[in-house]
Amino acid sequence: MRTLSLSCSCLLLLAFSAVAMAEEAKLKALIVDGQNNHGVWPKTTQMMKSYLEDSGKFTVDVATTEKKSTEGFAPSFQDYDVVISNYNGQRWPAATDEAFVDYVKNGGGFVVVHAANNAFGNWDEYNQIIGLGGWGGRNAKSGPYVYFDGKDDLVRDTSEGNGGHHGRQHPFQVVVRDADHPITAGMPKSWMHAKDELYDQLRGPAENMTVLATAYADPATGGSGRHEPMIMTIDYGKGRVFHTPMGHADYSMECAGFIATLLRGTEWAATGKVTIAIPEDFPEPNAESNRPFEAAKN
Repeated sequence: MRTLSLSCSCLLLLAFSAVAMAEEAKLKALIVDGQNNHGVWPKTTQMMKSYLEDSGKFTVDVATTEKKSTEGFAPSFQDYDVVISNYNGQRWPAATDEAFVDYVKNGGGFVVVHAANNAFGNWDEYNQIIGLGGWGGRNAKSGPYVYFDGKDDLVRDTSEGNGGHHGRQHPFQVVVRDADHPITAGMPKSWMHAKDELYDQLRGPAENMTVLATAYADPATGGSGRHEPMIMTIDYGKGRVFHTPMGHADYSMECAGFIATLLRGTEWAATGKVTIAIPEDFPEPNAESNRPFEAAKN
């Protein structure tokens, strides 16, 4: 009996060790939030956290500012493989700004989702990190307006104009422009995204930036009449940045295409590689594919 007891204890110890090693092998992700002009942000943070954790690739922490203050906000960015921003609000403390820039510059991964590209319009380093942004006082002085023209050529328009605009929310088709990048490899050439805001007229330094996919901002819905960047990557120092203007609301984030893009983009930002497969329910060129979040959690 004593030998059996010792054997069971050893097996349990090995099992616990295996679980601990599996957790350690996962990528460590941090979502920053707390202020956002989109009131749904607490739910969209939880949706992204759930998607990342359910993939089996990530452990996820959340760092949240006070509603009307960022005093004392000082996440340990260096403890994470990748940081995801669901934040659009007051400037962080100077020491936190500096720590964030150092983190990305020295190889940290960063993910920009929707309104996070509206944040910190007057912060030069942040604008370099995200490539393009909207609102927040951005204009021609912030950098060129980047889009694809009717000949499918990338245009960097330096003419006068404000940065940031969108028409009415609607489902729209995303067109892959670089099918060789790890994030978009294996995606259909085009796919339907769920109802969302289609950002246009984004401006910024756009340095070391690659546009992986675009969407046509149809004038019929109040758009620019141009193909606007929807999936982008930026190199900043040794860091990798994944940027998507998609993800306005909870229903936008229920799109299977958005979820797959978020997971693959976050893994790429963390590691430079993508092992997460394109799911079977990925949207078709003219058909949405959505996963109701609440139903999925019951």
